[in-house]
Amino acid sequence: MNKLSNTFDIGIEQSFDFLSPEYAGLFDRSAATAFQHPIWLHSLYARLASHAGAAPLVVVVRHRATGALAMVLPLLRIRRGPIRTVEFADLRVSDYLAPVCSPEVFSQLLDDSEACAQIRRLVRPFELLRMTKLPDSRLPIEDLLAASRRVSMDTNAYATVLVAPFEQWRASALDRSYQKELAKKYRQLQKKGALSFSCCNDSASVLETMEVMKRFRGPRFQAQGDGDLLQRPEYFGFYSDVALRGLGSFVRLYAMKMDGEVIAAVLGLCHRDSFLVIMSAFDIDGYKSQSLGALMFEQVARDCIERGDQMLDFTIGDEPYKKLFGGQPSPMWAVTQVGSPAGAVALFALNQAPWLKLAAKRLADLRLPPARTPTPTR
Repeated sequence: MNKLSNTFDIGIEQSFDFLSPEYAGLFDRSAATAFQHPIWLHSLYARLASHAGAAPLVVVVRHRATGALAMVLPLLRIRRGPIRTVEFADLRVSDYLAPVCSPEVFSQLLDDSEACAQIRRLVRPFELLRMTKLPDSRLPIEDLLAASRRVSMDTNAYATVLVAPFEQWRASALDRSYQKELAKKYRQLQKKGALSFSCCNDSASVLETMEVMKRFRGPRFQAQGDGDLLQRPEYFGFYSDVALRGLGSFVRLYAMKMDGEVIAAVLGLCHRDSFLVIMSAFDIDGYKSQSLGALMFEQVARDCIERGDQMLDFTIGDEPYKKLFGGQPSPMWAVTQVGSPAGAVALFALNQAPWLKLAAKRLADLRLPPARTPTPTR
């Protein structure tokens, strides 16, 4: 390791072990999110990075006096055409990104100019450094990397505060007419057969439910034109690996069944008294008028409350159903830094992309009939 700071040893550890006890301890003391959990990052680097042509760039900071971990910055180097980028370890699966560090140690690092300079040298070279999906009120990564001021993204995250008992939460979070509508549809659903709701508790049920999710999501997302990650073997392997490794602790996979067959599923992460929804799937063709998604999330909220969870986090995305369940918006932020003239051109193109997408959407709206009311999806 290079020893330039008087307080910290800083270097790159390409083969850093995210399943090690020392990282688990750092994560527990940190202000990181569920998407920096040991299982999540281990599987991301092991299963997705090489398929995406991404090289690990794991910045590791240790206390010089003891050798103990002080911070881990899980990054990737990715070449996008001629543009060399440095990004958080995301690869389209992580909703919240943050350094793995306690606020106190992060403040010490910011006060150590030599440490900051060393970290900035290690992440170069790049045409473009891009950090998106930064949650509100988190560690100011832009100060550490001398990047420009963070800017708000064009999307929010949504979460609803849970209170016990379930009936009290439902009365406060859901509109009265919506409560009646869901109750009616739940009764209708019960009349169709033997209805059950449970959390998968063994590897066989996890794998069965993951396969059903893959089958339900494929046609739906293909019809929307953006495809579905679960249809790609490396991503299906990633989510399945996370679900199996985290079963009973870090991950919950809920399944609703009709006569023993899965008709709806929700995959999510457990972190600090919150349940974070990351993926869902429903047999929409078989139950078109039953609002399976809404009924499933109502049951998920009930189970979370019974387990003592304080928050149901629907994560990033502005889907309308989230507000129906009392979800409150929280802004998401992005930080960028240009490292070359080519990076400046790439950043300009990225900044124009939302306008191009909006123009395309408006053109499509002129040609297409009104869209149906969305149902809960990832």
